[in-house]
Amino acid sequence: MTSWHELAENDGRLSEWTYPIQYDQEQVVDTDVLVIGGGIAGCWAAISAARTKGLRVTLMEKAATIRSGAGGPGGDHWDNPMTSPFSNHDPDEWCQHLIDQMGGYCCGIGREIQCRESYDAFLEIEKMGGKIRDTDDEYVGVEGRDEKTKLIVASRYKPDKASLRFWGTTFKPALKKECERLGVRIYDRIMGTSLLNENGIQGARVVGATGINSRTGKFMIFKAKATVLCTAGVGSIWVFNTELAGISTFRSRNASGDGTVMAWKAGAELTMMEKSGLLMLGTGYKHKIDSGGTDPVFENVPMVDDNGKAITYAVATREAVLKGEVALPFYGDFPAMSEGWRKINWDLGYNEESTCLAMRRVFKAAGYDPAKDLLPNYALIEGATPAHFRSPDSMNHRGGVVVDWNLKTTLDGLYAAGEQMYGPLAHSYAASTGRYAGRKAADYALKADPPAVSKDQIALEKERVYAPIRRKNGIEWKELHAGIARTMQYFCSEFKTEKLLNMGLDALNDIEQKWVPQLYALDPHKLMRSLEDLSILTFSKIIIHGSLARRASSRHLNFFRIDYPEYDPPEWNKFITLKLKDDQVKVGELPLAYWGNLKENYEAHNKDYKGVKGD
Repeated sequence: MTSWHELAENDGRLSEWTYPIQYDQEQVVDTDVLVIGGGIAGCWAAISAARTKGLRVTLMEKAATIRSGAGGPGGDHWDNPMTSPFSNHDPDEWCQHLIDQMGGYCCGIGREIQCRESYDAFLEIEKMGGKIRDTDDEYVGVEGRDEKTKLIVASRYKPDKASLRFWGTTFKPALKKECERLGVRIYDRIMGTSLLNENGIQGARVVGATGINSRTGKFMIFKAKATVLCTAGVGSIWVFNTELAGISTFRSRNASGDGTVMAWKAGAELTMMEKSGLLMLGTGYKHKIDSGGTDPVFENVPMVDDNGKAITYAVATREAVLKGEVALPFYGDFPAMSEGWRKINWDLGYNEESTCLAMRRVFKAAGYDPAKDLLPNYALIEGATPAHFRSPDSMNHRGGVVVDWNLKTTLDGLYAAGEQMYGPLAHSYAASTGRYAGRKAADYALKADPPAVSKDQIALEKERVYAPIRRKNGIEWKELHAGIARTMQYFCSEFKTEKLLNMGLDALNDIEQKWVPQLYALDPHKLMRSLEDLSILTFSKIIIHGSLARRASSRHLNFFRIDYPEYDPPEWNKFITLKLKDDQVKVGELPLAYWGNLKENYEAHNKDYKGVKGD
């Protein structure tokens, strides 16, 4: 049987590519501050850096900056703006509360920045054109709306958290426009492939990055005095099944851990890489539209069973269904809500939250009326997913690069923000840390020496990047990805032992040695997907190294070792760190709360910072 690729190569009509093929061609970009990743954190970092007069700022984005990233399509709630007039908590005290909720396993520095500065960022984006207020008086009288300021408190989050509603679909276009106004050079459709170390020495100062254009295949070389990593996390390590369940992840396929892997290969220190959790959304096997207060978008939506009986998840158990006490299917009872709450959920939450807008359109097109119709809830009572369908803790709180109070990594010249950091959070966290990292990187760039890149390092990376397009046959990116996911399911699942983890590492090494040399790509887009697989492969190996290094179980990390069953023994209450040196994995540790006094250290590192005045 003739394969698709044989047809494509032999039939001119099929092999046409819309863009010019520019494999091996190079473009060199000189800049002062390079931002890698044009999502929420990346745009804010670029804007913040560009406000420093005389600095050239460049933004590299894998997709299109106008809508890229997890927050690109929208969002609806702004977490932890603790300096807002609606907050009744001290920012430093609330930050410590957030840290304690995670058992200490989160980035206290990032949380402090969020609590201190996220309201400033919220007010600032309004000046750029983002909508944060009910200026059209659509929600007058709705609980949480402040009649004076027209700001809306997201009241599913208790008033002491003071999370605020916003019109998320307006934010990303406003950020891109501000980048352009400030003269940021934006390079869209460029996948970052490696960081450049000074003189090509691993662990030395970062002096730029390389990338590949996913439409033309052109090789990009960025030289920079300071670099800010703002790429997304990773979403499809354990689960990938395009045939039976779609992409099988809540996250975009673009979220392949590229930035973390780039930092790792450059010699940066990582932590919390052993953490994972059940994949709660996007498995493809259970299609869920949340209600009953299970998601911040759908606040206070009551739930009923098939007989109209009011229920909660606490009573809608498997046993209750089998006994006939409740009847499947379950529904979100939108008609039972007040008109104001129904409107704020359906018209603001659904319409502005990035993950729900498409669902709203489908239901609306089918004639769904939230004032009259129940909304099916397919949250099956057996649980979210099988235990081996895992994720690096869904969206938030996963591992990443270690940072200090300047959001500088352990490598000179390299900063991080948003999901790139370990233990990240959501939209306002990305915005506030990106904004912060941008100004710190700008300060560094003002004093830094010109970058000294290595031609040999660039040549080696170019050879690695183009290897899949040099081949005429072999395996494609989907096959490689599926093999990696199956390996992680088998050997690094819910229950772990040293033997299982080492078997998994051996299997991943076998994939790298046997199958990666057979990986081939037919066009620049498939080349990008192939390179993403290589990131996923390396990311998976790092997860196993982190899992081997932690010889204790931990509830806070959702981490269980059968051979070390004691949960959170005192001597293991610490961050396990990993870094690559001379192709060897080096294991270290950091104490929990290594950041010291939150208030004192924040203020010591931000003496010249002036907040944003507003309501």
